[in-house]
Amino acid sequence: MADARAVLVTRPEPEARETARRLRALGYRPVLAPMLTITPVPARLPPPEAVQAIIAGSMNAVRALPAAYRRVPLLAVGDATAAAARAGGYRTVRSAAGDARDLAALAARLLDPRSGPLLLPTRAGEGLRLAADLRARGFAVLRRIVYAATPAAGLAERARAAFARGAVGAVVFFSASAARTFARIVRRGPVARMLGGVTALTISEAAAAALGDLAFRAVRVAARPDQDSLLALLSAGGRRGRRGERCR
Repeated sequence: MADARAVLVTRPEPEARETARRLRALGYRPVLAPMLTITPVPARLPPPEAVQAIIAGSMNAVRALPAAYRRVPLLAVGDATAAAARAGGYRTVRSAAGDARDLAALAARLLDPRSGPLLLPTRAGEGLRLAADLRARGFAVLRRIVYAATPAAGLAERARAAFARGAVGAVVFFSASAARTFARIVRRGPVARMLGGVTALTISEAAAAALGDLAFRAVRVAARPDQDSLLALLSAGGRRGRRGERCR
């Protein structure tokens, strides 16, 4: 049986509920403490027929697009984003099964820069490197801000209570933004002094770095940037992940 201690989930809704379901199935007790709130924002989008493909770096970007885009081919950064696109009615979906570099490489293999621009829906401050990578490969990229991610102002009461009881065994971070928000919230409060027995599980090196100098027992990085690899760290024990571990 898996360790029954609480696992803090910092992922935004509605994905946090799916992660909670997975954790319960593994024998853990999830505590939801979203670090970001996702909301769509108005955007001046090109007509669907004016772009040859959508480049989707997140599920939130997929959800924010109008239904008219569902007939446009979509390339997704990972399998979860691809699954969300298919569930949302997109007809032609391919997954890069990796990160932004893999997504740009997939676009270069499947698409022709001469066949029209690519639509890159994203949020403010995100997608800049991906857009630059695609442009370096000869593509015209229409980067549009379609959703906002508002950082949480504080830690949910249920999360503070779990830390106070010493019940939290791990905190999972699905993005650098969530990790950065968590670090800002707890750095000067009592929770920062309660992290010595807690392991941070992060989806990427960027998310691990965003935690800064917080005194976690260990910071582990998933072998691949997806939920399966991230949750696999819960049962990894003292083993180093393929992408490494920082211990305190």
